[in-house]
Amino acid sequence: MRLTEFFMPTLKENPNEAQIVSHRFMLRAGMIRQSSAGIYSWLPLGHRVLKKIEQIVREEQDRAGAQELLMPTIQPAEIWRESGRYDDYGKEMLRITDRHDRDMLYGPTNEELITEIFRDSVRSYRDLPKMLYHIQWKFRDEVRPRFGIMRGREFLMKDCYSFDLDYDGARRAYNRMFVAYLRTFQRLGLKAIPMAADPGPIGGDMSHEFMILAETGESEVACHKDLLDLDMDLMSLDPRGDMQSTVDTLTSYYAATDEKRDAEVEAGFGDDLIVARGIEVGHIFYFGTKYSEAMNATVNNEKGDKVAIEMGSYGIGVSRLVGGIIEACHDEDGIIWPESVAPFDVGIINLRAGDEKCDAAAEEIYSKLGNAGKDALLDDRDQRGGVKFADMDLIGLPWQIIAGPRGLESGVVELKSRASGAREEMSIDAALNKLTSPAG
Repeated sequence: MRLTEFFMPTLKENPNEAQIVSHRFMLRAGMIRQSSAGIYSWLPLGHRVLKKIEQIVREEQDRAGAQELLMPTIQPAEIWRESGRYDDYGKEMLRITDRHDRDMLYGPTNEELITEIFRDSVRSYRDLPKMLYHIQWKFRDEVRPRFGIMRGREFLMKDCYSFDLDYDGARRAYNRMFVAYLRTFQRLGLKAIPMAADPGPIGGDMSHEFMILAETGESEVACHKDLLDLDMDLMSLDPRGDMQSTVDTLTSYYAATDEKRDAEVEAGFGDDLIVARGIEVGHIFYFGTKYSEAMNATVNNEKGDKVAIEMGSYGIGVSRLVGGIIEACHDEDGIIWPESVAPFDVGIINLRAGDEKCDAAAEEIYSKLGNAGKDALLDDRDQRGGVKFADMDLIGLPWQIIAGPRGLESGVVELKSRASGAREEMSIDAALNKLTSPAG
């Protein structure tokens, strides 16, 4: 993509309304623009990151055995009345009435709808277990939306739901998602810590939040310091295997969100206790038969008896992850994207657009990177070098290749790593080889 053709409306100054790093940089980098309070349009640069995160989430859900479907954003109120949550959920739920005076709502979550789908489709224990998920927009009418996409009213969410015949099966599903989440966050370049959590309005008696530690976290969390250094090989685990030992190891360390902290236990840790701010990027729940009993979602077991289905719910804030990654990966100049989610693999800076040698070198690099399967952004604008450098650092692409007249006279370009800041002069072929080789 050529920057002269790409829609990327950057801002030089920090917007007054942006209070945290991710909000400031997303607005300045031209990733999002506010439509109304807590609701944003995703511009091309931001949308590219959003889709990459979504795809990694999807791949790990598929690997864990979940099947994708798509449920609507608008739901009938009657199924929420069945579960008993229609009046209990609060003002965060946007309630509407259609032209036929039917009560509807913009879904803040999907436990009722997925339970209805399963109830109307499954009758026998032979159809269990199953895990179904979708990636869909949600709406919660926050009383005070803030921090950009981190606490917005409309957001993109991955919801997965498990259906099992008994508790043992439900626990296996919970463990499988527990590990799938850690794999997902690892692939996104994040260190996410599973913490015992309050299930909130979803309900249930077993729940974990996955938190990344950041100064701008919305809540105070605590954990044993050894958990931060724990390095487990999750990528080689059998995705359909028994994850109990892995989950037991991870949950044997003290880690709790603010609602679950235990002052007496923490007092015994001394200097081994880490207290920090945390950003929630995922939440999993086991809630047993809470919804299946209320909505009469049953199957016939091996004996022919009707039993309520055991269920669990597993959410990842896909759009929130964009902000979470920025909060964890930035410096004073801008974003530092992990390579797995960067909007482009490489930024090419033509320091003197219109110069024959600079144009030719930039075009050669751009063409060869494309042929090698690398997604490059070519800054071919007629702008000063300082502007180009500032914009490239702001948008945070992992690599920059700088083609300038002085270097080209000596037959070299400059290769810069955004993460380390390291710069190296080398030939075009050497730079391309470093970027396109398996170890590059």
